Order: sequence, then structure tokens, then C-alpha cells
Amino acid sequence: MTETGFEPNLSSFKACFQLLQAGTIQCGRDKHVENYSSGQQSVTGVTSVDDSNSYWRIRGKTATVCERGTPIKCGQPIRLTHVNTGRNLHSHHFTSPLSGNQEVSAFGEEGEGDYLDDWTVLCNGPYWVRDGEVRFKHSSTEVLLSVTGEQYGRPISGQKEVHGMAQPSQNNYWKAMEGIFMKPSELLKAEAHHAEL
Repeated sequence: MTETGFEPNLSSFKACFQLLQAGTIQCGRDKHVENYSSGQQSVTGVTSVDDSNSYWRIRGKTATVCERGTPIKCGQPIRLTHVNTGRNLHSHHFTSPLSGNQEVSAFGEEGEGDYLDDWTVLCNGPYWVRDGEVRFKHSSTEVLLSVTGEQYGRPISGQKEVHGMAQPSQNNYWKAMEGIFMKPSELLKAEAHHAEL
């Protein structure tokens, strides 16, 4: 560990990555063509790990600013913003359409949403380690981000429902997969390089 408390394999703010459910190859995904009964955009699980629509950015919880490259502590609230749409991973007291659990949707514009976009990172140790399994607990309703296997029909045939579950299980462990991960030293080097141009 360096003097700044950063280890190279820690997940950090402003990272861009795919979520992969532990033990499967299902990525969290925001799909444009399906809307829930709440009127919000759906979030589905897919088996393709090379889907450009599966990338999420880690940001500070609603109404906070976090410096790029800051390690994420276990127990810390965050937001997950979908890269292609700028909408946040969101949940609220609506029933999910397939499993009857709690709906998880995509909400807001350009990363701006509300307090229902906040999720707490549950992990072992002081920080979210990039290759470690984590859970995401919705900060307001306390459900865990999950995929249990229910599949949609047309027009998003084969995609799986992402929802919130009240109880912990193997269906709510996640890993950060491929992506762009920031370190504080990389940010400083990039700023110095741009200042010289």
C-alpha cells in the first residue's frame, strides 16, 4: 500500500467497468427498448461479456463529489452510472415484472438523479478490491442487487431480469470486470501532460 492508501488492484471512483455476477457470465446492462411499469428504463443481464452497452461508471453518492482515483471503502455509498445513457442504477418500491422482487431501473439524465440512485458497497476488508466479490445494497430500501435467472421475451428475448432481493444469496455477488481503472498517479500525469500542450 502506498502513502496515499491506494493499492493498484482497488476499485476507484470514475472507473469504467462491466459488472459480472459471480459464478455466471451475466453483465448488468441498460437496454433502451424496454420500459417498466414505473416508466423507467430497464436494466437487464446478458451473457455477452464484450457488449459495449454493459459499461458502468462509479461515482460518489448523490450530492457528493469524489476525486477521481480515490479507493472505494467497504460500506461506502456510491452511484453506478451507465456509460452510454448517463442514467444511474436506481431502485424504488415497485415490483419487478418477472420475479416479483423489487424493480431495479435506470434513472436520471447525465448522471443526475436522486437519492434512490445510491448503493452501498458491501465487501470484506477496508476497500473494494477489483477482483474481489462485492454486494450492492440499495441505500434507501436495503435490497441487494441481484439476478436469479428469469428471462424476458420479445423484444429483449433471453435477457435476464436484474432486481433487488431482501435476502443475501449467491445471486447478489458481483465482480468488476474489464474496464478502465484510475490511479491517482495516472491522473496527475495526465493533467501535467495536458498542461504542456
